[in-house]
Amino acid sequence: MDAGPIWGTRTFALPHEPPRKSALYSGPVTEAASALAREVVARLRDPEFAPRPLDYARPGVRGRLRPVMTQADRAFSWADPTAEVLRRIRAADGSPGVRTELVGLPVSVFDAHRGPATPGEPGTIALRRHGAVLVRTGDGALWIGHLRRIEGAAGTRIKLPATTVLRDRLAGVPESLEPLGAPDGGYREITYHRHGPVGVVGFDFYNGAMSTAQSHRLAAALRAAAAQDTSVLVLRGGQFFSNGIHLNVIEARPDAAAEAWRNINAINDVCREIITCTHQLVVAAVGGNAGAGGVMLGLGADQVLLRSGVVLNPHYRTMGLTGSEYWTYVLPRRVGTAEARRLTDDCLPIGAAEAASIGLADAVLTGAPDEFDAAVLDHAFRLATSDGLSQRLATKAATRAADERHRPLETYRIRELAEMSRDIFDDRHGFAAARHAFVTKQPAATEEPAARAELVSHAAGN
Repeated sequence: MDAGPIWGTRTFALPHEPPRKSALYSGPVTEAASALAREVVARLRDPEFAPRPLDYARPGVRGRLRPVMTQADRAFSWADPTAEVLRRIRAADGSPGVRTELVGLPVSVFDAHRGPATPGEPGTIALRRHGAVLVRTGDGALWIGHLRRIEGAAGTRIKLPATTVLRDRLAGVPESLEPLGAPDGGYREITYHRHGPVGVVGFDFYNGAMSTAQSHRLAAALRAAAAQDTSVLVLRGGQFFSNGIHLNVIEARPDAAAEAWRNINAINDVCREIITCTHQLVVAAVGGNAGAGGVMLGLGADQVLLRSGVVLNPHYRTMGLTGSEYWTYVLPRRVGTAEARRLTDDCLPIGAAEAASIGLADAVLTGAPDEFDAAVLDHAFRLATSDGLSQRLATKAATRAADERHRPLETYRIRELAEMSRDIFDDRHGFAAARHAFVTKQPAATEEPAARAELVSHAAGN
């Protein structure tokens, strides 16, 4: 840090609302670093360019080397103003979190969002909703989505939904259950908004992980959205589009294998709702990174739009899984059998430009997340009002019907789950060890799934 000559610099604006630290790293910091890497490579070819030494006295140098931040620097009181507590939690999210206490339990807090003010003592819990708890502050309240125990056995000290961590301490705390689209002004993981002929289902799951319960709720939201008289349906992810099943929740269950099975079936239900939505054009707006089943979920849409800078990891094998989410249907139909095999076997990340070049995505849009969302909505509105909409919908329905006659959609799911059952219950490729290593941030080696090449060849209909 600040130890050598400078080959290039970038500055970027921060949003008004305090961002999560991980959002900065995976968003503008990564994009700036990528641009700088290309710039430096170009300057290496310039014999006249000379990097400049760091000089804090120069007016243009705004940054300063800071000491390592400690928990003492992040500490807050729940009696502090809401804005101050929010800023401190997000500055340490996703790691290491901020240590505090809730209902007598020492925890690290993550995933904070503004909530409605309710009367009561700061630090007490007013409501719970879908895994989150509403904690009163000095002048309002915050929804806290995830916690990690500080004390206890090693297996209990993983990041989990707040209500899971506080399960035995929430007696008498009421559940807040507003219907989808309720204008309560509070934070929601799943939203629905209508813009004339365009419906937008937004889902913002922490770190892109989708638990069994979250998948059930998203599938229900998609069914409700598909029942509307809109002609285009947009699937809009959050900071992460999706990373598939929720490994932390699975690991925390005493019946981890059974929970993994429930989770994969639940997320398969989400994918099925997307694929079988035939009277609307479905657009996947991938504004954040996606991995494993989260990539395949998006590929079920008719069009996939990526924000520049997004990275996709369309594979499963590093987690000791052969995969599901109808990947043997949605991936080869976009990129072909050979490319599908390469993507799932090589286990390499794919940038947005490469994804578009091989057919994994239809277009790449530039801009910040808010600009991307606006551009997607504009694109969806043009689709919905175009003269060719009826023909597009007719072609889509006919293609789905032809595919169903050739091989019913559920046969793809059955084939995939047959392999996944061996991965999950027989643990033939080290899923349990890989999962444990992932959630505890420890290295682990996994065996390679030998059945993958055969599975992807079946996907092509051979």
